[in-house]
Amino acid sequence: MDFSAKNLLKHTVEGIYPLDDASFDALWQEFRPVTVKRKICLTATGEVEKYLYFVLDGVQRLYYFDEQLREATLIFSYKGNFGGVLDSMMMQQPSKFYYETLSQSQLLRASYQQIEALLPQHPSIEILLRKGLTGAFAGVIERLVELQCYTAEERFRQLLKRSPHILQLVPHKYLANYIGIDASNFSKLMNKVKI
Repeated sequence: MDFSAKNLLKHTVEGIYPLDDASFDALWQEFRPVTVKRKICLTATGEVEKYLYFVLDGVQRLYYFDEQLREATLIFSYKGNFGGVLDSMMMQQPSKFYYETLSQSQLLRASYQQIEALLPQHPSIEILLRKGLTGAFAGVIERLVELQCYTAEERFRQLLKRSPHILQLVPHKYLANYIGIDASNFSKLMNKVKI
């Protein structure tokens, strides 16, 4: 793995909870690089998530299918993000979601067992995980408010405020699904909102 991957991981970790050098190096040692083609399902519903991913390049999404096969895109991950079905991994329970690549992706991954083995020697890694999951939970709550209270245009504006580069990364049909509108209305919304 190259030096830039390590720096990107360190930068992301420091934004969540800075680790001392020994703890960061121990965490870094557990990650292995993997390249995945586009449209590959990394985790399927019913499987227990095996890995904590860190994205070096590419875009992935977490999504859900209900009984009527309606699809809900829940989360996008891209460069500098952690990814995977985190609730499944942390609770070691079958996933209710799918995690797939939307583009060819360069990822780092560490197994649940590797991460768990670090915790007794490096309690600060457990704090990092807790703070990271708490931040993710706060984002989910914020998103629930948007979905229940905001108009489609307001949800679109919030998405662009949070991730102004997302229009270049993610196919628009997935963005439409993410904000809860029909794909045919997404282009109308883009023309209406000054970007």
